Amino acid sequence: MMLSNKIFSFFKKLKFNNQRDWFIDNKPAFKLYEAQVKAFGEELKNRLNKFDSIDRFKVFRIYRDVRFSKDKTPFKTYFGMTWHRSKPQYRGGYYLNISPDNNFLACGFWDPSPKDLKRIRQEFMYDAQEFKTIISASEFNSVWGSLKGNELKIAPRGVDKNHSEIDLIRKKQYIFSIPYSNKEVCEESFIDKVEDALKKVRPFVDYMSEVLTTDENGQSLL
Repeated sequence: MMLSNKIFSFFKKLKFNNQRDWFIDNKPAFKLYEAQVKAFGEELKNRLNKFDSIDRFKVFRIYRDVRFSKDKTPFKTYFGMTWHRSKPQYRGGYYLNISPDNNFLACGFWDPSPKDLKRIRQEFMYDAQEFKTIISASEFNSVWGSLKGNELKIAPRGVDKNHSEIDLIRKKQYIFSIPYSNKEVCEESFIDKVEDALKKVRPFVDYMSEVLTTDENGQSLL
């Protein structure tokens, strides 16, 4: 399943013609590229379900919500795709962004609920060694790089700012991402690269899933 490099040409043009009349005139081309992306996503979902548990694939709508934004341009200039793991047993999610010179695959927890964030921090306060071993393993780190995500400037309330794992505890997000060039995205092997990357991220999402489906005593919540 290959993605056309014309997707990037379309979004470059849309960036400079971001208005409804232009989009309506060019909507047939957009629908063609959207169909390609949906086919890519469904094929990847089928592949992932051979070693993971994905219950839903989604392509985000092209229309922007401008109600609370200073930017009133009506259309996004990218495709955003998500693959949802089957909750509550399987946690974390996968996201792929396709946009001129801003292509990336992301995995992790970008908006954890207060309850989930508290539970993750509890685990790291108790023992973060297993987590650090997973994300520092060469097979994982060589593909996904370092942990990213917004974080508090200071320790969360009730946590010693000198805790040995404070760098992990004060994070508000736990995200990994991989950038791709436009050329890579349009190669026949791109879907294989994404599949392989998501195989290698399993130790991370499996660890986090276990944490988030047990209480602080290690008892199952399911």
